[in-house]
Amino acid sequence: MNFEEAVSKSKELPQRPSNEELLKLYALYKQATEGDNNEERPGGFDFKAIAKHDAWAELKGKSNDESKTEYVALVENLINKYS
Repeated sequence: MNFEEAVSKSKELPQRPSNEELLKLYALYKQATEGDNNEERPGGFDFKAIAKHDAWAELKGKSNDESKTEYVALVENLINKYS
C-alpha cells in the first residue's frame, strides 16, 4: 500500500480509532505532507488544537519518507485491528 492509498483507507476504517491513534495519524500525515511544525502553539482552552499541535511538533526532524512509511504501517495496523 502506498501513502495515498493509506490516506484513503484511513477514512474508511470500520471503527473509529482511539483519540491517541487519531492524533498519531494526524501528526504523521502533517509531517509527511508539510514537514516540521513551525506554527505557533494554540493558546487558551482549545485542547484539541493543542493536542494536535503537540503531536505534530513531537515529530520534528522526521523525514517526509519516514513519516509516510510510518503512516502506511499505522493504517495497515488499524485495518487489521478494527476489521
